[in-house]
Amino acid sequence: MQFKLITTDNHARLGQIHTTRGTINTPAFMPVGTNATVKAMDPDEMKELGAEVLLSNTYHLYLRPGHEVIKEVGGLHRFMKWDGPILTDSGGFQVFSLSPLRKISDEGVTFRSHLDGSLHFLTPELVMEIQGALGADIAMVFDECTPYPATREYALKSLKLTTEWAKRCLEAKNENQALFGIVQGGVYKDLRKQSAEELIEMDFDGYALGGLSVGEPKELMYEMVNYTTPLLPVDRPRYLMGIGDLLDVLEAVSAGIDMFDCVMPTRNARNGTLFTSRGRISIKREEFKKDPGPLDPDCSCYTCRNYSRAYLRHMFMSREILSMRLNTMHNLQFYMEFFRRLREAISSGRFEQFRKEQTPVLKNNFHEG
Repeated sequence: MQFKLITTDNHARLGQIHTTRGTINTPAFMPVGTNATVKAMDPDEMKELGAEVLLSNTYHLYLRPGHEVIKEVGGLHRFMKWDGPILTDSGGFQVFSLSPLRKISDEGVTFRSHLDGSLHFLTPELVMEIQGALGADIAMVFDECTPYPATREYALKSLKLTTEWAKRCLEAKNENQALFGIVQGGVYKDLRKQSAEELIEMDFDGYALGGLSVGEPKELMYEMVNYTTPLLPVDRPRYLMGIGDLLDVLEAVSAGIDMFDCVMPTRNARNGTLFTSRGRISIKREEFKKDPGPLDPDCSCYTCRNYSRAYLRHMFMSREILSMRLNTMHNLQFYMEFFRRLREAISSGRFEQFRKEQTPVLKNNFHEG
């Protein structure tokens, strides 16, 4: 993997991540394919929407169908019929979310499966083995996601564990697979700095900010992102994990972040919440029952070109599978188009103007009510 920084607009960066399976233009949004699929979509449709990289989930694929199964059938790319780059997360966040079912030690994490209650033990070495079997282009180190709130004492202990696990992941690094370190440290600036410095010394292929958007106030998240991002190497990709609110994306891009992922567009689509150029729409509302107009007059996606709001409401209220597909196509198009225009704005030196123009639209989509 190679990263090329093309240009900057203040701190906002336009770049390219080159992998053997294709180029990722940054800032980039990675649609989430937790179980080796972006829910309701097929790989060809993802390409048509402009997706250049997908994210899959180490934890979930380890539990079902198992990384050995995926390896035996030719790896994750062949398994899910996606020939572009794939990034796999390490499972650290999923283990974090299972707090009542897990126990952390220096060696790794013991946890019970959310599927059947079976007992498992994840170590940094096993996480690297799993990601190697999956054949991801970019792997993430195994980390402990620091919760919020957390005392400084806990955040420091968590940071030290994350650093040690990162070393072990690096020692077990798979050939022909890029590996990203994950900066932890909670909401403590000195700990974020310590974590960044320790990881940079190990010389990872890229760096991620973890342990954010876990319940802390937005202002505090922004403070951590703006403080930590400039500490990271200029010549490596910078990834803010699990962030999908596009107002947050603009803030992070202004700090120099290159990569994002979130289930927000797909999960909201399945729940009937759709993002448009005029603001967020809940398609189940009565007002759309006889509405012959397109979902978003300014959108060129398949859904908006072919179907009325009345039909989309009917599909949703009838719980038809087509509802999930059409809604997901639209929300992902909204995201991919936003990132395309974001890259154009940085390229032409108009990032701040773009941010100013988009802020009211995004407030209506993400902060309405």
